[in-house]
Amino acid sequence: MEARPAEVAAGARVLIVDDDPGVRDVLAEFLARHGYGVDAAADAIEMDRKLAAFGPDLVVLDLMLPGEDGLSICRRLAGRARPAVIMLSAMGEETDRIVGLELGADDYLPKPCNPRELLARVRAVLRRRGEPASETAASAQGLEFLGWRLDLVRRELRSPGGLNVQLSSGEFNLLRALLERPMRVLSRDQLLDLARGPTSEAFDRAVDVQVSRLRKKLDDGSGADLIRTIRGEGYMFVAEVARR
Repeated sequence: MEARPAEVAAGARVLIVDDDPGVRDVLAEFLARHGYGVDAAADAIEMDRKLAAFGPDLVVLDLMLPGEDGLSICRRLAGRARPAVIMLSAMGEETDRIVGLELGADDYLPKPCNPRELLARVRAVLRRRGEPASETAASAQGLEFLGWRLDLVRRELRSPGGLNVQLSSGEFNLLRALLERPMRVLSRDQLLDLARGPTSEAFDRAVDVQVSRLRKKLDDGSGADLIRTIRGEGYMFVAEVARR
């Protein structure tokens, strides 16, 4: 029998949202056998009822649903209090993957997916949600640079003027990875591993898109490029960062 990871022992709950009853049953049964509390929903209406009653830690969300689709749901769920989201899609188009990650999905899997691979992704996403990225960050409540503050507890970014700048989950994880390693060149592969975990099938283009969006959100009108592109190598955060 497999050792139960910490998130399972803590009673992690997973909600599977898919209109295919066969997919729902197979994934629910497999995750339940590995110690997770599992419930399922066929569409957005049923999902909303389950969210209120079941209180999941993670939602496995199909992209193609009757009525409200997965991308719309993911956008609606965005925010620091939402459960983690792993999106599933039979389409597998690069554009859909990028959009899903940009809207706040924590990970993405093409359908049909192997239940064992989904289990690994669920564990990785919940582990990233529940563990600090480093011992140094564990004692810090936030990361500060040039008047900005990334709150690691509330998962919020505040501007020098005190405004809350909304970040998707992917943007938050990527910015945190950069801030925890300032003045270091990080390759796209390193950033993918740091922000999404080594089991992620995200790709270079997703990093480039998120960096572009972060640059726009960090633009205070001064013209300073805080995330510098190092041609042929990756990206580097170029301002000093304090941990407080």
